[in-house]
Amino acid sequence: MSGDLIVPDAARGLVVFVHGSGSGRHSPRNRYVAAALNEAGLGTLLFDLLTPEEEADRANVFDIGLLAERLLERTAWVREQPDAAGLPVGYFGASTGAAAALWAAAEPDNTIAAIVSRGGRPDLAGDRLAAVRAPTLLIVGGRDPLVIELNEEAQRRLRAESRITVVPGATHLFEEPGALEAVAGHARDWFTTCFAGPGVST
Repeated sequence: MSGDLIVPDAARGLVVFVHGSGSGRHSPRNRYVAAALNEAGLGTLLFDLLTPEEEADRANVFDIGLLAERLLERTAWVREQPDAAGLPVGYFGASTGAAAALWAAAEPDNTIAAIVSRGGRPDLAGDRLAAVRAPTLLIVGGRDPLVIELNEEAQRRLRAESRITVVPGATHLFEEPGALEAVAGHARDWFTTCFAGPGVST
């Protein structure tokens, strides 16, 4: 799996990006958010969950177990990198990638400090939601009613600390002026707070 790892000097944590259906490490939206996190002193890892051949089979894109397995492998890898050793790790997931992030975070031996979902489908993590221990922020667009409903359903199944943040006027891809900037700001604040210690202030 190809990937891009950036770890600023004196980084306070590292965020692994989990791309959604039909996306990859070159996603301009996730790269925008990653750059904002880098500016805030957080490391980032963007990588492809599937090979081009695997992506050709649409069933793989929605195989949350497979995506989570790839994420776990890459999480173990990044923790072994000298620049990232000892840093708290968080997940930033979009679309089906959010479900994979939550699925992977539910693994008993995978300690994740924080999760952020952007327009995600956390409901696809199913019964795994109850086992997630990481504080989870669910960001949804105000003009994306179905995804809002699905996120509310998922939040009811989460036992970890969680919050839904609605970006007013935003649709599913957050393409409206200022929408992606809002996502980046919410993600930055969530990760920096969670990486600093237990508990998230409201």
